Amino acid sequence: MGGVSTDPSPSESEVEPSAEPPEQGAAEETSPLPKRRVWVVFAVAALLWAIDLITKNLVVANLEGKEPKPILGGLIYLQVTRNPGAAFSMATGMTWVLALVAIGVVIAIVWISRRLRSVGWAIGLGLVLAGALGNLTDRFFREPGPLRGHVVDFISAFVPNGQGFAIFNIADSAICVGGALIVLLSLLGKDYDGTSTRGKKKDSE
Repeated sequence: MGGVSTDPSPSESEVEPSAEPPEQGAAEETSPLPKRRVWVVFAVAALLWAIDLITKNLVVANLEGKEPKPILGGLIYLQVTRNPGAAFSMATGMTWVLALVAIGVVIAIVWISRRLRSVGWAIGLGLVLAGALGNLTDRFFREPGPLRGHVVDFISAFVPNGQGFAIFNIADSAICVGGALIVLLSLLGKDYDGTSTRGKKKDSE
């Protein structure tokens, strides 16, 4: 008589479940990247650049050589000054150096904008680009000549003659707001390519 096998057959509960297909797991882990936001950079830059140029030309045509004009109940005084320095009258006497720095900033922003996928970063860089272009336009086309032109400033906050705060313009404001936005996004862990640096740190851990 043939012997009967006494080895227990594996039950269904003992069978190891099949592993998840690698393709499905990889698809769940990889989320699609946001769309590129290069158009946001140039749209913001074009808008603020135009506002800066228009306001400068208006105040030069109507207020240069006149007494400061208070608006908003004296919150702001409009008066024209010619600034050979950087934003808020810093680095006076280094006009040509500041012009070259502005050109470098413009080139850097245009280069990085190709990889932008964050709307916040695009707005911030667009503001900085507008400010750099606005003041750079003055340095090229206003007196005393190319790369030496003096920037038109016309906003004095709270009191006239820049006694409470340096006299500035729209371009200066755009640079400050854009820079502050970029710093805030960096602190929040938001990268320019649409990813989160905090998420990257968790994955590495």
